[in-house]
Amino acid sequence: MDYRVREGLPFPMGAHWDGKGVNFALFSRNASKVELCLFADDGQRELARIALPEYSNEVWHGYIEGLAPGQLYGYRVHGEYAPEAGHRFNANKLLIDPYARQLWGELRWDPALFGYEIGHKDKDLSFDERDSAPFIPKCRVVDEGYDWGSDRHPQKAWNETSFYEMHVRGMTMRHPKVRDDLRGTFAGLATPDLLDYVRALGVSAIELMPIHAFVHDQYLLDKGLRNYWGYNSIAFFAPHPQYLSDGGIEEFKRFVAAAHERDLEVVLDVVYNHTAEGSELGPTLSFRGIDNAVYYKLLPDQGRYYINDTGTGNTLDTGHPRVVQMVTDSLRYWVEVMHVDGFRFDLATILGREPDGFSQRNGFFVAVAQDPTLARVKLVAEPWDSGPGGYQLGNFPPGWAEWNGRYRDTLRAFWRGDPGQLPDLARRLTASGDIYDHQGRSPFASVNFVAVHDGFSLYDLTAYNDKHNEANGDDNRDGSDDNRSWNCGVEGPTDQEDIVELRQRQMRNFLASLFFSQGVPLLCSGDEFGATRQGNNNVYCQDNDLGWLHWDHDAAAQAQIRFVQKVIQLRQRYPMLRHGRFLLGRYHETLKVKDVSWINANGEEMTEGEWQDENARCLGVLLDGRAQATGIVRRGEDDTLLLILNAAAQAVEFCLPKVSEGKSWERLVDTNIPDADAQSFALSAPYLVTARSLLFVLRTQ
Repeated sequence: MDYRVREGLPFPMGAHWDGKGVNFALFSRNASKVELCLFADDGQRELARIALPEYSNEVWHGYIEGLAPGQLYGYRVHGEYAPEAGHRFNANKLLIDPYARQLWGELRWDPALFGYEIGHKDKDLSFDERDSAPFIPKCRVVDEGYDWGSDRHPQKAWNETSFYEMHVRGMTMRHPKVRDDLRGTFAGLATPDLLDYVRALGVSAIELMPIHAFVHDQYLLDKGLRNYWGYNSIAFFAPHPQYLSDGGIEEFKRFVAAAHERDLEVVLDVVYNHTAEGSELGPTLSFRGIDNAVYYKLLPDQGRYYINDTGTGNTLDTGHPRVVQMVTDSLRYWVEVMHVDGFRFDLATILGREPDGFSQRNGFFVAVAQDPTLARVKLVAEPWDSGPGGYQLGNFPPGWAEWNGRYRDTLRAFWRGDPGQLPDLARRLTASGDIYDHQGRSPFASVNFVAVHDGFSLYDLTAYNDKHNEANGDDNRDGSDDNRSWNCGVEGPTDQEDIVELRQRQMRNFLASLFFSQGVPLLCSGDEFGATRQGNNNVYCQDNDLGWLHWDHDAAAQAQIRFVQKVIQLRQRYPMLRHGRFLLGRYHETLKVKDVSWINANGEEMTEGEWQDENARCLGVLLDGRAQATGIVRRGEDDTLLLILNAAAQAVEFCLPKVSEGKSWERLVDTNIPDADAQSFALSAPYLVTARSLLFVLRTQ
């Protein structure tokens, strides 16, 4: 074919079809030449190498007439190979376009993927001349047009939000209603019965674990394992090819539209902190060969080596304007073209790290804050990384929410029965105002969770004292040792009825605590029915029955699902469980109301001595529905609620407190009697709160 090449434009970045041809634009500040490589439909036969003719503002670009969607391509980038100076150009290596909308094929590990000679005495200072094209996925030109019909973003308010974290394969590989040929794909996830199940739980948002195209590490494949979780991205605009059943990105759009039809938001877990290229000894797949010194953070005066704040070998340099542009372009693409509703940022501290430390004024945060598209979606940070000063809980900019690891740790310690937890418990139940109540942030800055993908499942939290990660092949050295779990007396599975019953009650305690706390709850898929990972708290590599959910629910699992539905419904019914202002426990002189009071077993307010009693394990939380709900000084009109949490090993007789204007109490939840009907009790009546249980009662108006 005689390719007609024109100058084209330096924007937009990536490959874009206009109906007559394709414009290609690739940023590289330090390259000397960029070649576009076109491939046949089999992805193996290279049809042409075309030097991009223009270089404008550090962007190489060209326009090829006659090319159409479906065309496979990659880049070869020429320049200096000087690792000690930070440059690793090697035109023998075919490179993935950072802006590729779709990848075709899977990576096949081979020494040719590396820019240096494997086994050479000079390691990465050597130079490898083998062609990597046969082994690397190809980029694919796409038509971004799609008829969304009446699709709309649900745009749930934060006080209506509850997240449900799920994995594409984990949800679908064993689900009985998913067709065999659709298991492990977005089409499988769009199965009506599956989405209807999620909607029936009552959650408002699906949080998908990473779906950007990622790489399975060679060391895992050598052990017969895979990178199941997907925190190893290589293309930030492309869905992972394995998740597409029919090979087209429209499949993801159909899933989003199906979720939106059920009033479910779709939030993506995104990994912009590092890439799959690893350390200086990693492969050359994309960024390293395009402009290593720009895309990655390198050690000062030692450009051969990478700053490793992620623990994965490299760190993307989001302090560079072009890298910030790529990340924000990616985010906008997923919102505007793919219609997602928000993002959870893995190791988000890295995105805000400057040379002198973490800063809310980092270029990335500034770029996001002024972007009209990103300003209207949900932004959630995982507020830690493994670098210096990496724990930044509560320090993200206004408008951001954060995974609250302090909430997880405190709730686990309290329900385990650890001493001295009441003061911290009180803070966590009320949205951690000690952490988030500044800069006009709201209680919804705190995303509360007890269990997520990383760590024990909820059931395992009640069944194992220690991790059991032997299946990962690292002699049980991987995964956290700080689980704050309690096996209720027996390690692992048991038929002892008293222990089985206690574990079920403990799970209900965690679930009720989670959905009755101020802030935003996050539920990990499978925890609603007591899924187990057999004590493995790090199933990142278990793309098998250990990592997948199983849907053959027994009576106990079905009962737990009903309990989850019940507590979520109660959360939505009573606004005081999702109050828009921090509850401070102060008496409002004008309104004559204290928004929250802490109650002891005598039905009276806690004393200073009781707060300091390390053996105290029972606490009442009185939420006054007359509390000021907005910035306008006026009484609220919500119901007054009472939570009683008893983590003691013995029952506590609790005097239901008197409340102003109250007539009686109505019991709505007792985790010791999960199916109990509502029952009324007089003010000041005693209630026997079972050992290790949570009681939720309501004051009738």
